[in-house]
Amino acid sequence: MRHSVKSLFGFTMGATDGDLGEVTDVYFDDQRWTLRYMVVATGRWLHGRKVLISPLSVSGISWDDGVIDLSISQQQVRDSPGIDTDRPVSRQHEIAFHNHYGYPNYWEGSNPWGLGTYTLPWVGASPDAALSPPQSFDEVVRRRRFDCDHPTGDCHLRSGKQVIGYEVMATDGPVGTVGDFVFDDSNWAIRHASVTIRRWLYGRQVLLPPESIAGVSWPEHEVYVDLAREAVEALPEYDPGLPELTEQEAPDDDHGRRTPDRWSAERT
Repeated sequence: MRHSVKSLFGFTMGATDGDLGEVTDVYFDDQRWTLRYMVVATGRWLHGRKVLISPLSVSGISWDDGVIDLSISQQQVRDSPGIDTDRPVSRQHEIAFHNHYGYPNYWEGSNPWGLGTYTLPWVGASPDAALSPPQSFDEVVRRRRFDCDHPTGDCHLRSGKQVIGYEVMATDGPVGTVGDFVFDDSNWAIRHASVTIRRWLYGRQVLLPPESIAGVSWPEHEVYVDLAREAVEALPEYDPGLPELTEQEAPDDDHGRRTPDRWSAERT
């Protein structure tokens, strides 16, 4: 089923032995267009620390109740590598994170999740923290090669909240702003970005497939598409009020087939 990224914000995360906190943001991969992590504000039990939770940990979602059930324990989350959610997530931190939980590396393969297409079922991490001992960040740095495009270690992960609101630039000028993202909860792939058309008084929104996106300028807060404004405005209309989004969409395209060189020029 398809859902909007915004609909995840405020969901309660439940570990195997208690609540973790609420989802406040997501990080998505702008090469394969897949949600990689949810940012969870833990509240009092972890002194307000924000942690990353991978969809690989999700065992079930109740969309009506706003609850996401996880296959990991509070102790595993407590011992997970720290992360500064105000900065882009580096591959170094991802390696430490995946080592801690025993997850496969999604960047080591051609499918949305590396060697696989879907996230469930995943049994690589034990709910017993003692059976899944964490490694320090320094240990991972010494042992693993960092396969990143930039010296800073920025590996194409960006905040959904940050990109929502970016200007959408067609080939012949600005056409609107990013209003949301639509993802498939079977494999957490982003199927469309919703674009709020600028010239429509009542904020008409359309569904833009990621395959039409030519690049993103993070400093300028702009998303560039390979379509003229008239073509963007003619895309299928998006109604965020509908609970199921499949009937609103154009036919599926092959997902995540973008080549990295299309992005490199805009990521400085």
